[in-house]
Amino acid sequence: MSESLAVTVDSVARVLRPRLPWLREVLACERLSGGASQETWRLRVLGPDGAIDLALRRVPGGAAFARNVEQIGPVAEARLLRCASAAGVPVPTVLHELQPGDRLGQGYVMTWLDGETLGARLVRDPSLNDVRPRLAAACGDILARIHAIDVQANGLDEILPSVAPATLVEQVWARYRGFVTPQPMIDYTARWLLDHLPPPVTPRLVHGDFRNGNLMVGPQGIVGVLDWEIAHLGDPVRDLGWLCTNSWRFGVTALPVGGFGTREALCEAYRQASGHAVEPAHLHFWEVFGSFWWAVGCLEMADQYRAGPDVSVERPAIGRRSSECQIDCVNLLIPGPVTAVDATPPSDDQLPRTDELLASVRDFLRQDVSTETLGRTRFLARVAANSLDIVLRERAQGPRTMAGEHVRLRALCGDGDLDALRWRLVERLRDGGLALDDAALIRHLRQTVFDRVMIDQPGYSGAQTARDAATT
Repeated sequence: MSESLAVTVDSVARVLRPRLPWLREVLACERLSGGASQETWRLRVLGPDGAIDLALRRVPGGAAFARNVEQIGPVAEARLLRCASAAGVPVPTVLHELQPGDRLGQGYVMTWLDGETLGARLVRDPSLNDVRPRLAAACGDILARIHAIDVQANGLDEILPSVAPATLVEQVWARYRGFVTPQPMIDYTARWLLDHLPPPVTPRLVHGDFRNGNLMVGPQGIVGVLDWEIAHLGDPVRDLGWLCTNSWRFGVTALPVGGFGTREALCEAYRQASGHAVEPAHLHFWEVFGSFWWAVGCLEMADQYRAGPDVSVERPAIGRRSSECQIDCVNLLIPGPVTAVDATPPSDDQLPRTDELLASVRDFLRQDVSTETLGRTRFLARVAANSLDIVLRERAQGPRTMAGEHVRLRALCGDGDLDALRWRLVERLRDGGLALDDAALIRHLRQTVFDRVMIDQPGYSGAQTARDAATT
């Protein structure tokens, strides 16, 4: 990163002092642990009534925003925040949009909101016990407000893309194919989605990433809706389905709306506020799409690690979470029996063995580094330790899972090595050469995705759901 684009006390003070007359001093700048696709910084500043926090959100590394098929960029985000605030949606107030002369990249500075944003804490923190049962209905009301914003009157139709469901599926499917990795469950799900498109609706403003983790919650309720970077015009039910996607329940599978509420409470509040009833099949489509979309999004994080500029340890770790989303697609579309594979005993007779070396580094990161550091460094140390856990499980379970996968693939696609057969299966799915209801295909996908998630994240709730389906 160029020194001129670095977020420092001096660079922030240089930018904000002329724009915020009340600002006396910039005390500290800290990059936060979240934000895999954009950077978020906490700015501690001194105002007339003492020290307060502001937030800086910008393109990673201060690089120029590179428009893609989804992200709208910080200029559009800032306008959306202003429109949402006027519509009664709880959002931060934009104080300054970064300009080229600011030499901090592209982004904006906004007020700091206090509350809980970590999804795992939100669904379990005792201090939120009273408000948690009301959150699903609150989400329904807020989403109705977002979807009612007049996009023409606010000029949003001029800066936001309008995307139909079929186009969304095709765009995500094409993006995945560009990563050149055979993930047949992704291809299977893409075909299912195109075969089950919802009925056409009038395009409305869609937040696009409305979920537990992008909602700031306090004892009084939802105090902020964050991360508007993939807003667009389209089917508003996408927001409701994404909120129900299993990735954002944080293990509380009994409460499908963000791990804190029911679909019935969400949809009823939405109906009362918007006048539009949500059909179960319509919601189901977008819930499947949510897992499909995030399965590809995770792979995109790994691809960005390879390409830069933000090559943090977080990105490849998120890449391995694709299997979590794929097992969710399995559970939504083709549930059934799976079999857990036993680990292969270590065969390395070196002292110490490779697995012992890896475990020692993992334990050092988890027990020493993460306890002796703070903020983003502590977070990344834990991520690194988790990545080493994946490597250890892959060494122990990988040989047997790949052997089973190879046997099933030969039955489906004929002779060949494992990699060639993986690609042959993907190609047959893409060209329609295999029917989605083929029993052997379904068994193979179920078991293969289950084996993968048991290596990547065996504690993921979708893995337990798959095991439970095998016994019912």
